[in-house]
Amino acid sequence: MDTVNWGIIGVGNVTEVKSGPAFYKIAHSNLVAVMRRNADKAEDFAKRHNVPKWYSNASELINDPDVNAIYIATPPNSHADYAIEAMKAGKAVYVEKPMAKSYAECIKMLQVAEKTGSSLWVAYYRRTLPAFLKVKELVESGAIGKPLMVNIKLYKQATERNQLPEEMHWHVFPEISGAGHFFDLASHQLDYLDFVFGEIADVKGNAANIGGLYPAEDTVSGTWKHKSGIIGSGSWCFVVDENSEEDYIQIIGEKGEICLPCFSPGNVKVKTAEGIRELTFQNPEHISQNLVQQVVDELRGIGKCVSTGKSAARTSWVLDEMVKEYYAD
Repeated sequence: MDTVNWGIIGVGNVTEVKSGPAFYKIAHSNLVAVMRRNADKAEDFAKRHNVPKWYSNASELINDPDVNAIYIATPPNSHADYAIEAMKAGKAVYVEKPMAKSYAECIKMLQVAEKTGSSLWVAYYRRTLPAFLKVKELVESGAIGKPLMVNIKLYKQATERNQLPEEMHWHVFPEISGAGHFFDLASHQLDYLDFVFGEIADVKGNAANIGGLYPAEDTVSGTWKHKSGIIGSGSWCFVVDENSEEDYIQIIGEKGEICLPCFSPGNVKVKTAEGIRELTFQNPEHISQNLVQQVVDELRGIGKCVSTGKSAARTSWVLDEMVKEYYAD
């Protein structure tokens, strides 16, 4: 196709700046329709972003003949249903991360993609951001020698500490998100490591609810091994004090290490025998735009997108393995 005409299902906060404008700012890409269950909010988004059509029913958008690709930006519990309906309608699909509420749902999505021939991508946009691409380049060029292991730390305060359950974000309700903040945030980190080191083949994890603020787990620790031989470990806690907040991915090699934040602002630090270098990068205004560009290019037959349904499903399997004992009952 020469021009990709997008429809968005779920025009909430994530679509205002992070992703939405990318779909109409990229060449050969138009945003022609949006959907939100609240019709007034769908209309408001459409008018502010100069989108000609808006719906309050997803099926109507999916079957709009002017729409040939669909971005699903709803909570994870509806990703699989909307993606499957869209692929069966012959539409290309780009879905928010994590790919679905569970690995089992991811498999169903992949099966439909295979059966229908529809394209399926997932919004792991760190695979296209400058700092993360530079780190991948440094690792592959041998800047720190042979990679040995990787460590992740992500500790955050609990915004839910002074909230009533009805005030809390859907991220902490497993029936909507699949788990807690771990699925939302660790998915980016673990998917990036899949991008750098390849598929993870062995996972062990422990999860617990220590803060008692909401139903989901709030603390996770785990270890894993990539098929390439790299060993990994990680710890995540979402109920720490402000002074204990941490955010980094540390890659250790035979001749040095690389450390970068995943979510908070900060430089990439490279430590070798020559000393410590700090590298600074600037993200695009619409942080998912580089990845959306790749999707558009692939649909036009002039490129490939690095974040596929298959790679994203691998990340969902790792997430599930990490917390499966907590949700075993």
